[in-house]
Amino acid sequence: MGLDDKVKHQTDDAKGKAKEATGAVTGNDSLKAEGKDDQGQAKAKEAGRHAKEAGKQAKDALKP
Repeated sequence: MGLDDKVKHQTDDAKGKAKEATGAVTGNDSLKAEGKDDQGQAKAKEAGRHAKEAGKQAKDALKP
């Protein structure tokens, strides 16, 4: 996991925001909800990436 994953998560979040905005403008509640869901998934994946990175840093700090 690294920069590639971070960019992918940010891209997924941006796509979700676009879907949500499009759904709001067109009155398509399903598309709006799908956009919010996409954003939530992207945020969860990014949080997981942060947790994994923090675990790796903690492990590296304990090495002699």
